[in-house]
Amino acid sequence: MGTQQLILLVLGVVIIGISIAVGIAMFNNHLVRSNRIAVIGDLTALASVAASYYKTPAEMGGGAGTWDVDLLGPSLGHIYNSSSNSIFTENGIYAFSSSGDLLTILGTGTEIGSNDSTNVQVSLTLTGESSEMITTVIN
Repeated sequence: MGTQQLILLVLGVVIIGISIAVGIAMFNNHLVRSNRIAVIGDLTALASVAASYYKTPAEMGGGAGTWDVDLLGPSLGHIYNSSSNSIFTENGIYAFSSSGDLLTILGTGTEIGSNDSTNVQVSLTLTGESSEMITTVIN
C-alpha cells in the first residue's frame, strides 16, 4: 500500500470512531431526557391524586385539609412503602414529605443524570389549599 492509502485508511477509522462516540453520547442523552420527562409526568399524576386527597373530607377517605402521608400513600394507586414514605414505579422512586400546607414529592429516576454521578432527580412541591405545583429539576 502506498502512503496515501494508509493515510486515508487511518482517517477513515478515526472518522468512524468519532461517529460511533457521538452516536453513543446522543443515545445516552436521549435516555436521560426521556427518564426526566417520565419522572415529571409521574410527579404530576401523583400530585393530582394528592390534591384530590387533600380536599376530600375525612369521612370519605380524604385528608380533610391536611397531609397525612401514611394515609395518602395507599390512595395513590401504587405500592406504598410506609417505612420510607415512598412509591416505586418503572420510572423511578418517589419519596413524600409534608410540612404544614406543603407536600413535597422527590422523584429519583432510573438513569444517571446530567452530572454523570447521580440519578435524575426532580422535586415537586404542592400547596394544599391552592393546589399550586412547583416543579424543580435537580439533576
